[in-house]
Amino acid sequence: MTTVIKPRERDAILQSLRAGVVPYIGLQHIQVGRKEEVKAILSDLDSISQGGAAIRFIIGRYGSGKSFFLNLARMLALEKKFVIAQADISLDRRLHGSGGKARSLYSELMKNMSTGAKRDGGAMLSLVEKWVSDVDFEMRQTGGDLHQAIYVRLKPLQDYVSGYDFAAVISKYVEGFEKGDDELMTSSLRWLRAEYATKTEARQDLGVRSIIDDQDVYDYLKLMAAFVRLAGYAGLLVNLDEMGILSHRLNNKSARDANYEMIRKIFDDCSHGSVTGLGVIFAGTDDFMDDQRRGLASYEALETRLAKNTFAVGGLRDFSGPVIRLQSLTMEDLYVLLHNIRLVYAAGDTSRYLVPDAALKAFIQHCAKRLGSESYQTPREVAKGFVELLSVLEQNPGTDWQSLLNSIDFQPSRDSDNLPTASDDISAASKDEQDELATFHL
Repeated sequence: MTTVIKPRERDAILQSLRAGVVPYIGLQHIQVGRKEEVKAILSDLDSISQGGAAIRFIIGRYGSGKSFFLNLARMLALEKKFVIAQADISLDRRLHGSGGKARSLYSELMKNMSTGAKRDGGAMLSLVEKWVSDVDFEMRQTGGDLHQAIYVRLKPLQDYVSGYDFAAVISKYVEGFEKGDDELMTSSLRWLRAEYATKTEARQDLGVRSIIDDQDVYDYLKLMAAFVRLAGYAGLLVNLDEMGILSHRLNNKSARDANYEMIRKIFDDCSHGSVTGLGVIFAGTDDFMDDQRRGLASYEALETRLAKNTFAVGGLRDFSGPVIRLQSLTMEDLYVLLHNIRLVYAAGDTSRYLVPDAALKAFIQHCAKRLGSESYQTPREVAKGFVELLSVLEQNPGTDWQSLLNSIDFQPSRDSDNLPTASDDISAASKDEQDELATFHL
């Protein structure tokens, strides 16, 4: 029996798993469990496609599969004709910040924009080009005026904050499209990707008096969501990973609160129905959510909004709320995961298996013994170790997997993102943070 697994997918999956990171493609070959969580995301996507909005917080310990779940949500959204914007939070890329830090996050999201036809990022050009080409084709068929049609179709965007400038830049792209002016089209795309650092440069290139800056990021995400729907897509899904950076690397409390206030604003807009066609998924650790000193729980407005359903006890779960906590994999899920990795390693050909079924059970038992009952149930450690085992067996034919397994001693990897405890809070702000605080008002 042979399952079709493309060489590109196989190599990407194995290289990613061995490095302890999430593969960007081929997730369907290794996905296990998470059935109810997936149903919740699919429900959100349906709501967004019907003109609503949704927000989710994916919470779990390191290695529990948060990044994997984000990419799974991305894959599901692409199949449903969404536009995806995905980025990792860092100290220099965050929701609120001065000195271009928030603008840098927006720029990264636009750089990583994906569509069904452009799954690896860089889809901004094809998105705008597709929309303009579709309108141009329709006007050629009907004999209508392209500029008038563009104005009419972009007019709804002018109801949004900063919508007039957004529409003006799209119109500049159309002007360049008609004249064959590549420089004007490139400048328009630069503006849409927030790559202009000064208003002077934007005015010289495009004749507009504004740029996408730190204080405008969320407004332009809402605008982009509206535009992608005009372009015929179901909506915009924004995936933000490594949210723990905000809670445990951003040392000044007021700076953290500024970012939490932005999350609160997004939460309220998505929950109250005041935004259309936008979905936002935040992924972070338990500490990011629950730490009373540094996490979202330290910000009262969010603590009450994200509180757990008091009736979800005794193993009962509620997926209608905004928070999805990723549980440890069951023994059955873990076995299926190893089975899937073995199949990927064999390129889908069961006759090329490097180890028998007995090795899968033995590997699980070995992990339980060496890493402990908590650690071995995190997919990252198990997948990484199993790929390394298969790699050695492949490159050393005739090696007995049992003797190899008994001769090694797994140790949990020390994640580079280990978070400081609440006692590590630093009261003094850096100069950048002091500058930022001057612009932050609750």
